[in-house]
Amino acid sequence: MSADANSDQDLYESAAQAYKIAWKQILDSGLQAIKSSATLSKTKQEDVQIATTPCDVVFQLDKVTLSRYRPLTKKKANVPPVIICYGLFGRQTMIDLQEDRSLVRNLLAEGVDVFVVDWGNPTRADQFITVSDYIDVYLRSCVEYLVSKNDNKPITLFGICEGGTFSTILAAHKPKLISGLVLAITPIDFDGDQENFWPGEGFLNIWTQNLEEKDIDLIIETYGMLPGAMTGAVFSSLTPMNSMTKYNLGLSRLNGDEDAILNFLRMEKWIADRPDHPGAAGQDWLNKFYRKNQLVKGKYKINGKKINLKNIKCPVLNIYALRDHIVPVSCTKALGKFVKPSLYSEIGFPGGHVGVFVSRKAQGVVAGGVTKWLLETQKLETKNKKKTKSKSTSESKTEIKDKSANRPKAKKKNKSVNKSEKKLK
Repeated sequence: MSADANSDQDLYESAAQAYKIAWKQILDSGLQAIKSSATLSKTKQEDVQIATTPCDVVFQLDKVTLSRYRPLTKKKANVPPVIICYGLFGRQTMIDLQEDRSLVRNLLAEGVDVFVVDWGNPTRADQFITVSDYIDVYLRSCVEYLVSKNDNKPITLFGICEGGTFSTILAAHKPKLISGLVLAITPIDFDGDQENFWPGEGFLNIWTQNLEEKDIDLIIETYGMLPGAMTGAVFSSLTPMNSMTKYNLGLSRLNGDEDAILNFLRMEKWIADRPDHPGAAGQDWLNKFYRKNQLVKGKYKINGKKINLKNIKCPVLNIYALRDHIVPVSCTKALGKFVKPSLYSEIGFPGGHVGVFVSRKAQGVVAGGVTKWLLETQKLETKNKKKTKSKSTSESKTEIKDKSANRPKAKKKNKSVNKSEKKLK
């Protein structure tokens, strides 16, 4: 057989093999889609509930509420109560997505007393509320309420995403209220993603920087808000391939796995429930933070007072995702430049933005890391208090001795005078 014939035969066999593989993939995908469709057809609305951990409202100011989660165990961690503060662009329900993927339940299981801020459902009536109002009125009021119920002792504030930025500012603005600051996927330096970036990050900054201030003002004037549908579309556009394929290819690849499909649906339910962002606060967020980066430049003000991040005096735990396409690592790690090294700790998680809380890998790791940090911080604080008390006691004793040594001695009476006194008597 000639060389050309052998070459043709090899080409034919190679094409036939590729054809077989392609058909197998098509058939496998079809079977996966059928299985997933069958599972979906049996799924009911009540099967896709999120945020099911019981909690009770303990404080309310306007639409904003502070709720306390009911304990799940008799175990009590010797740490201050924790307030979780999520941002305005999404619901806090993400921290309690489902029973086996819940930051809240994991913290409760460790015996931590957990509270959560709910910003409510903003409407056009809230369009004039600024970021400063949310921090210095609403969040501060929630913190002050809990401090008053905690024997006037400071508490731990756990801020997530935009809520982390709010929490950071409050910790710098009113440091005596906060004993510990935990942050997760929190933007601090809004220009930080311009350095050391990977191809999947930085799009949000590019999109925001290309908006002119008049464009932002026009959106707010038209709607009174940043519509949730609009911000949702922006976030979806940051990962276009996933957004276009998740309802067909992505869902079919779950191969009918009921647990995986329910988890997928719960995530989609959370994503779809995106609230409108109050207008003035949206203008602040896009202009003062994203476009002008006022926070790290020391130019952001609350009631005319500039916020200096170096005023944060409490221990800080900063949690970030190594593959976060919304808040890149460099944006959040920037806080370490402003906090004393002895007070600053980090946890880098190998995942994406919300994966820090809802991924299978994160379960126990994040909450466990937070609880461990809380316990260590509390031990250190107790130790420092004992040292301070011992030092003050020692100084007090020394002061008493010094006063005693410097006190004028009583003069001895003259014996001759005493004798003459006796004669007179």
